[in-house]
Amino acid sequence: QVQLVESGGGLVQAGGSLRLTCTASGIIFSSHVMAWYRQAPGKQRELVATITSGRNTNYADSVRGRFTISRDNAKNTVYLQMNSLKPEDTAVYYCGTDPRVGRSTFSIWGQGTQVTVSS
Repeated sequence: QVQLVESGGGLVQAGGSLRLTCTASGIIFSSHVMAWYRQAPGKQRELVATITSGRNTNYADSVRGRFTISRDNAKNTVYLQMNSLKPEDTAVYYCGTDPRVGRSTFSIWGQGTQVTVSS
């Protein structure tokens, strides 16, 4: 059974930084594309960033240059370093993966971690 567990959320002032962590179990982690999504109140879940097994990355325009996704395959962990945070980054952040190796239809999710950015 695949399980994803996020941590690292919290309350931060605008301009500050946070690092989110997602640890996976039940999959051969190094073979899977990993993603971070977020969902703000009243809005749809949106893609923030993805990272492939080869460490190719992709970012939403709204976070490019401020956020960095990375992975440590030895620890089965994916990170999201968030810098220069803005109030509009406030959301629940979810880690996701596709159970199929190399695919990117994310259907497995963690429980989410709340990020709140105050102005």
